[in-house]
Formats: sequence, structure tokens, C-alpha cells
Amino acid sequence: MQMYNSQPNQQILLKFNQSFQEHREDISAVLLSPEQHLWLGSDETSTIERLSLIEPYNFAKHQQYQVADFISLPAPASEEIDIEGLAYDDYYLWFVGSHSYKRKKPKSEKTDAKNVQRLAEIAAEPNRYILGRIPLVDGELLKSCPHPKDATRQLSSAKLEITPMGNLLMEALADDPHLGAFIQAMIPGKDNGFDIEGIEVQGDRIFLGLRGPVLRGWAVILEIKLAESNSGLLKLSPIGEDEKQYKKHFIFLNGLGIRDLCHEGNDLLILAGPTMDLDGPVQVYRLKESCNLLADIFHKPELVMEIPYGKSDDHAEGITLFTDIFEKSSLLVVYDSPSKTKRVIGEDSILADVFSLETGK
Repeated sequence: MQMYNSQPNQQILLKFNQSFQEHREDISAVLLSPEQHLWLGSDETSTIERLSLIEPYNFAKHQQYQVADFISLPAPASEEIDIEGLAYDDYYLWFVGSHSYKRKKPKSEKTDAKNVQRLAEIAAEPNRYILGRIPLVDGELLKSCPHPKDATRQLSSAKLEITPMGNLLMEALADDPHLGAFIQAMIPGKDNGFDIEGIEVQGDRIFLGLRGPVLRGWAVILEIKLAESNSGLLKLSPIGEDEKQYKKHFIFLNGLGIRDLCHEGNDLLILAGPTMDLDGPVQVYRLKESCNLLADIFHKPELVMEIPYGKSDDHAEGITLFTDIFEKSSLLVVYDSPSKTKRVIGEDSILADVFSLETGK
């Protein structure tokens, strides 16, 4: 099995304006678009951030977009979407919330009795159940516009239909023999509960990587197809030979969950990390020919590299192909809880890492 270099070849400076400075340590998703903009999401906001390449290995000119300006949210925009994945396909920027339940954290200023009570409190926040798309043309997000290459098509912002259970996908999964019990029991994402942390789009199919649950060491990728209804909302379309509303792919990642997805050609690169709230290991895998996966099949992808991680910091959260910038096959990695001494720069910047995807580099 061929292993690649697990040390970064280059660091990239990401500089934000004041609106995002406090959340630069909460980055949870990243995407390099064809115009060489970096798009980023945070698990603490309801916004999408854009940075522009201003010089080699330096992204700045921060532009912030409110998701609520493009699609309606089920809760106020002040409540987080918990964006965990970004993808681009056919002039659409796709994004997905975690779809997870949330358990309150103990706080140092509270008594043990109050913290014990906090650990018993579980919430379902409506904005977390957003799976949506926004037209992305010439580096700008638009609510709607003509397709740049097909005048007969209109691009439009849309989201998967919201329901009392969260959305149509959560309803479809509620009785699933593998995942339904975790949803019905309201197990929080960081307790190995249901938690989406990656999205990739290839044509009419959407792949969703689950951080949890991990089932006896096997992670899960969901594959769905969406269609737009007359009301402008997205609905699940039948997929696969049995015409179900989703496919399941079981992926062996040495007991880790999925933290992000991105495709390289016909292959799917998988960022894997712990499903629970703890340090490493963090690894990248390659699932070959992912465009033609059969449902309910066990897959053992190739281990590509180990990603270094810190002690209570530097947790890799997002990956995107960086080949267009680095001029050779490479991967950009962004981190949640970045090291304050090695990665947090000044009042407004953060360092991301670039890893080579070329053998022996």
C-alpha cells in the first residue's frame, strides 16, 4: 500500500475581516472554486465566507454572505446552520448542516450540579437541517440567474424541504435499520449520533459523509438524488435499483468517522477522524471509482496519508483539492481549534496546510 508524505508542503495564509475574526478558529468546511476563490463555512454561524487569491499562498479580500439572503431558514439567522460541508457542481455552491442533535457542554463557572444537568439537555436546532444550493457564477453568489452556458435553464437557490423531524432526509432515515435508532433516540452527534460532516456533488447525485454513527468500525456515506418541486423546494428522488430514497455505502476507515469529502476525478477523497470529541488520529483515504458504487456494499478504501493533529487543538475539519493553485496534485486542509501558537496569526488570520497527493513528494 502506497503511503504519501504526511507533512505539509506549504502553509496558506487566510485573512478575514472583522465580521468573521472571532470564528476563524471554528472553520468546518472549505472549497476551492473554479475562479480560485476559497469558500469557507463555520460550525458557529449561518454565513458563507469567500476569500480571494491575492498573491501566491495568500487569500484575503474577505466577503461574507448571509445564507438567509438566498434561502429561507426555519429559525432566525442568529442561530447557527453548523455548516459542515461545501461542494461545487454545474454553477451551484452546495452546503450542508450537521443534521445533528446537540448536547450542552459543562462550563467551568457553573457548579457540578448545574453541569450535570447541562449534560442531560439535548436540543434539535432547526437551522442544522439545511441542505441547500446557491447559484455561483463568476465568483458571486446569486439568488437566481440564467445558466451561463444554457439560456433555457434558470439557476435558483433552493433547500431540501423542511419537516417537523428536520427535513425529508431525516424522515426517510427514521426507520432505517442501521441509522434510524440513533435518530429516534436523539443521540447527539458528538456521542456517536447521526452527524453529517461532508458533502460532494457529482451530476445529479449527492454524497453525504457521516461522522457518526460508526457501526462496529464502519462509517457510512449516504447517496441521494434531489429534484425541484413546483414550490421551488428540493425533494428526494428515487435512487438505485430498489427505488428507495437513498443509498448507503459502508466504508472501513479503521474505526474513524467521516469529517469531509472531495472528489479527484472519479475518486472520492475522504477525510477521516474521531467521531467522539477527542484528539486524532486523522487520515485521508481514496475511494476509487466512487461514481458507480453499489448500495449496501462494504468498501475498504486506500489509506493515502496521515494528517498531523495537536493536543486539544489542530483538528482537521475540511479538505479541498488545491491542484490549480499549487500546480501539482495537492490537498488543502483547514482546522477547527487551530493551535494558538502555530496557526493563529495576529487578530485576523489563520494558517491552513497544503499536502502533496503525488507519490513520494
